This record gives sequence, structure tokens and C-alpha cells, in this order.
Amino acid sequence: MAKAGIRIDIPGFGKLEIRAIASDFTGTLAFDGKLIKGVKKRFKNLAGKLDIYVLTADTFGTVRTELAGIPVKKIVTLKGNAQDAQKRDFVQKLGARHVAVFGNGNNDRLQLKSAKDGGGLAVAVDNGEGCAADAILNAHLFVTGINHALDLLLQSDRCKATLRF
Repeated sequence: MAKAGIRIDIPGFGKLEIRAIASDFTGTLAFDGKLIKGVKKRFKNLAGKLDIYVLTADTFGTVRTELAGIPVKKIVTLKGNAQDAQKRDFVQKLGARHVAVFGNGNNDRLQLKSAKDGGGLAVAVDNGEGCAADAILNAHLFVTGINHALDLLLQSDRCKATLRF
């Protein structure tokens, strides 16, 4: 059974039809490898409407432990070089038009750009570890804190207020 998704009609911007989340882990969902408080609750609220994917280099080696018991459809641990291209390709395979992408690093810039250019939603997030300039430049929005970023989907008028023309 297909999930309902989230639809947001943003005046002057267009209609978003989000069916999935593709998020980085390190620096986006987690700080120093530890899941940020509030993410679990928000993911549980979003999982009924959206498929959730986490794409990560897993710098601290904690992604599977930290996401245990959380309704994530798939955790993709990236290997080798060109991790930015691996993330982009994953988002394109999902259908960039229907994906909300969250990231903070240089290796997130192409997945953010794919969502931005493809009609999805691209959100650069800083949780205190910093946010790469290329990630910000390839996003629709820059948000401080992943909980604020996820709330753009849970309380879609916030997204509408920020992106409307």
C-alpha cells in the first residue's frame, strides 16, 4: 500500500508532493554520532506518510545503533569515493520530485541539488557541526537544527511561509 505523502501548495513556488525523506546522518540527524533528541519522535510521526531513508558515510560508526527501533525504511552506508554522486543517484532513483532531502556536508550537495532542481525539497541543516557552503547553495532552505527541518513537513505552513513568493 502506497503511503499518503505530504502535499504542500506554496504560492509562487509550486506544489510539493513529498513521498520520501532522504537524509544524511552525521551532522544532520546526529551530533558527534549521537542521534539528536526529538528526531525519533518526528520520524515516528512522519513514517506513516513517508518512507524514510538515511544515507551516510557513518563517520562515527553509530548509525545502526542510534536508529534502532526507529521506522527507517533503509539505511544506506556509503563506501569508497564519490559519495556525493552515490547520494544523488539514490535520490534520483527514488524520484527527486517526491523527495525531501536533508544534509549538511559537501557530500550532500548533489543530493540537495537533485531535489532542488527536480521539484522536491532541499534543506541544508546545521546542528552545530557546521554546514558546508556548497550544501547551503544547493538547498531551497537553510535551517538551524534537524527538528526545525523535520517540522517543515509536520507543520507544512512553516514551509509555505518560508518559500512563498
